[in-house]
Amino acid sequence: MAFSVLFVTGAGWLVADRLKDAASGEAWQMIAAYLLMLHGGAAMATLLLLGALVPLHIQRAWRSRRNWITGTTMVAFNALLILSAFGLYYLGSDTIRRWTSNLHIVIGLGLPVLFLVHILIGRRSSSTSRR
Repeated sequence: MAFSVLFVTGAGWLVADRLKDAASGEAWQMIAAYLLMLHGGAAMATLLLLGALVPLHIQRAWRSRRNWITGTTMVAFNALLILSAFGLYYLGSDTIRRWTSNLHIVIGLGLPVLFLVHILIGRRSSSTSRR
């Protein structure tokens, strides 16, 4: 649920941010601000969930040597999202901020696809290991 809220608020913010310079820009500016607040709140909840995944899911899967490639990619992508979010909040340089924003957007929009691939590969390897 938290990942879905992150995706919807992030993608919604992208749209609202692009529309804030339109004729009805003031409303879009307000919508963008609210979406960003919701996105930040969902990110905090997601950090808790990601922390819980380490002992409950990641360590167990790592020890059983299952789904390493997509699992490691998931961990790396989530780490990059966390670091880029930190950078967006704290870095002051416009050049670095633009690069960090683009990185955050690309990874954030791509993560649901990777998440789905990770689940499908995990289920496939789980069903073949039971046979």
